[in-house]
Amino acid sequence: MQPSAAPELAELAHTRARPAHWLATATATAAVVALAGLLQPGPAGASAAPATAPRPAPAPEAAGADYPVDCAGGPSTVAKRVSGDLDGDGNPETVAVVHCEAGSGTPPSGVYVLTRGKGTGAPARVVATLVEPGEHKNVTELAVRDGAVLATLLGYSSLDVPRCCPDEKEQVSWRWRDGSFVRAGQADAYGA
Repeated sequence: MQPSAAPELAELAHTRARPAHWLATATATAAVVALAGLLQPGPAGASAAPATAPRPAPAPEAAGADYPVDCAGGPSTVAKRVSGDLDGDGNPETVAVVHCEAGSGTPPSGVYVLTRGKGTGAPARVVATLVEPGEHKNVTELAVRDGAVLATLLGYSSLDVPRCCPDEKEQVSWRWRDGSFVRAGQADAYGA
């Protein structure tokens, strides 16, 4: 018995593309391309930032702030200052090393964090004391990196050590956590 040719012909007729089939395929493809174009992300880079994005305020000026330093009626001086965003609000703070002016010797330093004054033209305000002058430390290096204040402090192991020649050295850092500055560091014998 010979198989019938009719089912093969019916199958071939069904698989032939007709103009209506091509038109439906072209329309579906065009719709997918158009939808993909609408769902594209916007341009990247600096031009994508909104034109009204606020700029960070400038860092507070260290000069003119009222520091809690008792110089027995004499003047104080800002020996070092650095700036950076310490609390993550997008605006920089200033860290200042302040000591009393002295004719000779090495007066102890205080380290203070400043923020902008309240109101236009108001001087910067001290919002934190990192090192009190009463600790009898001197600051040789000061920096702000990755939101942390880094400093090298020199000090004295006892009252018998001459004030000219500190014998202790500390590498310390402070980082803003839970509403205050938390200190970390390591003390070393200077020159040991």
